[in-house]
Amino acid sequence: MHVLITGASRGIGLALTTHLAGQGHDVTGAARSAAPGIEPLDVTDPASHAALAGRLAGRPIDLLVCNAGIYIDKGQPLDTGFAAELWAKTFAVNVTGVFLTIQSLLPNLRAGPGAKIAIISSQMASQERAPGGSYIYRASKAAALNLGRNLAKDLRREGIAVGIYHPGWVQTDMGGGSAEITAQEAARGLAERFAALSVDTTGCFETWDGRAHPM
Repeated sequence: MHVLITGASRGIGLALTTHLAGQGHDVTGAARSAAPGIEPLDVTDPASHAALAGRLAGRPIDLLVCNAGIYIDKGQPLDTGFAAELWAKTFAVNVTGVFLTIQSLLPNLRAGPGAKIAIISSQMASQERAPGGSYIYRASKAAALNLGRNLAKDLRREGIAVGIYHPGWVQTDMGGGSAEITAQEAARGLAERFAALSVDTTGCFETWDGRAHPM
């Protein structure tokens, strides 16, 4: 199985790359920062997407994992924080970046039977669980969830399944050292979710350990 993972140079993306490669899959990692064995991809830049699609032309992708994301409004005060540029930058990565990744690699996903798309969202996307704060990140992850649900509807007719996932509270730069699980634990659980995804379950919003997540 050929897997492409965005945001693959660190955190959950790196753990997923290592885990899936260890299972014998052919894994292509992509990230904004250049690194050995990593395809360069700035998910906010259409030209970067076009360049990656050109390099991968004719090569089927069986699983596309849209993992790249940022969280830059943590701890912002309601009265004076959440500047407009933070909204623009976050949505460019967490929402538009996901869409452009999928759009640019559709020919690769269509090149083989039964392709899958996994969108890494967050429990912070849930409108049923809304404790306040982190408005920009929450809104961006809710938008990514909505995007995935709608893509699932449109791509189902082509046999392409889309799943949206909460990776857990993970010990990464974003999650912090006091988070509940390691990146390796998250990767193992997410890999199981990806394997179980099918057109019968397309549009699902699930946790890393297999529970349906409230929308």
